[in-house]
Amino acid sequence: MLPMIVFAVGIAFYHYKQDRSDATRRVLENVRSMRLVLDSEVQRMTGSLQVLALTNSLRNDDFQSFRRIALGFLDQYGKGGLMLISDRKGRLLFSTATEDTASLPLRGNLEIVEKVFATRTPQYSDLVTGAINGRQVLTVEVPVFRNGEVIYDLCFSPPIGVFQELVEKQRPDPKWTVSLLDTKGTVFARVPNPGENFGKRASPSLYAEMFRAPEATLSSVSLDGVALASAYTRSQLTGWTVAAGVPESSLIAPLWRNIAITSLIGGILLLIGLTFAVRMATTIARGEMLHNLLIEELNHRVKNTLALMQAIAVQTFRSASRDERAKFEGRLGALAEAHNLLSQEKWAGSELRDVIARALQPFLLSNPDRIRMAGPAVPLSPRLAVVLSMIVHEIATNAAKYGALSNETGRVTLDWEVITEASKPQLRLIWTEIGGPPVTAPVRRGFGSRLIERSARDQLGGEATVDFLPRGVVCTVTCTLDDAR
Repeated sequence: MLPMIVFAVGIAFYHYKQDRSDATRRVLENVRSMRLVLDSEVQRMTGSLQVLALTNSLRNDDFQSFRRIALGFLDQYGKGGLMLISDRKGRLLFSTATEDTASLPLRGNLEIVEKVFATRTPQYSDLVTGAINGRQVLTVEVPVFRNGEVIYDLCFSPPIGVFQELVEKQRPDPKWTVSLLDTKGTVFARVPNPGENFGKRASPSLYAEMFRAPEATLSSVSLDGVALASAYTRSQLTGWTVAAGVPESSLIAPLWRNIAITSLIGGILLLIGLTFAVRMATTIARGEMLHNLLIEELNHRVKNTLALMQAIAVQTFRSASRDERAKFEGRLGALAEAHNLLSQEKWAGSELRDVIARALQPFLLSNPDRIRMAGPAVPLSPRLAVVLSMIVHEIATNAAKYGALSNETGRVTLDWEVITEASKPQLRLIWTEIGGPPVTAPVRRGFGSRLIERSARDQLGGEATVDFLPRGVVCTVTCTLDDAR
């Protein structure tokens, strides 16, 4: 009997090692997905700030008019957000906290201001003490250009609660420990016990490893003294790190449970087949765990694909011009927003109005009333939602550069309807511009126009037409609707 029990315990221990390896891999996949969500949120902030940097009120030093736009932007993030504008020497020229600019102190963290002016690109800070509110904050900073030169640093300090909420939503299980850390290894969002650990340096076991490689798996001890099977990954966009771990005790407990069950079954059923009973018990236990693992991996598959696309983009556009990078990042951002919306709906489809609102959000910050949308409720399949989001983003980008959204007076009407005369219902979406600069047909079609036409034809089975009328551009997109579920 003893050799049989030892043999069964050996099998249970082998499966424990396999399950622990699977759990560690699952932790790494989750931190990669959380990094993608974090990068997507920061990219959305950056894109919105870059749109604000192009407003005429800011370019013309009309800070009074810009205040209304800035406060509208801050309303998206709730209380605690702050926006500042400083010059090259760190002198504060504008703050959403006060209209008394004469009493404003010098900017804190002058190093990042100098970097914005030197690199002419967006920058992301570590956890620092704010010069105005005295609280520890993170900042997203973009350059403001005039005649090709950087004239200001536009700084946004989002509420720390934005990142804490992100961590809490992305935490796969209440037993997990998840942390967001800046480039120096300081915690700025965490579960559990966020208040006790905010501003602390990462635990010694994690801190010693996290600067050796961009990502890795390891055994660590949390700031709460819990032994964890951990993984971390560093964002190439911000330099911040996402770390997570599952308690070692939760992995060992099934081992002891399996050993106890195996021993009991071995004693009772030794004469009628110990080996068969042990194999069935361990197979069933492992099958349930693998089933849950496959479900979670399926939920994160699209996010992992976008993370790979983002990494490829960083390498591909390293030597490209700022305009080329901005175009690609805008398209990738539109794709990510569509996928975020679908993820919220668990990939069961989404509403057309929500898809359009997500795609147009950066263009509505300065004047939400300049784009009017009208049409019935139309459920979209995930395929249609992604393609239509890209098409609307391209149309709006062209309007912001050359059309009705490129000045202060232009207006856009976006109407849609469902046509039921054909065998399958069809969607017709019409983008109409008025009040923009004089319209002239382009000599040749750009990549954006070709993307719109080919996407409508090849991916939607419809068509897209663009009419350059004297009063403004009119773009019509038609496609066949399929089952949103």
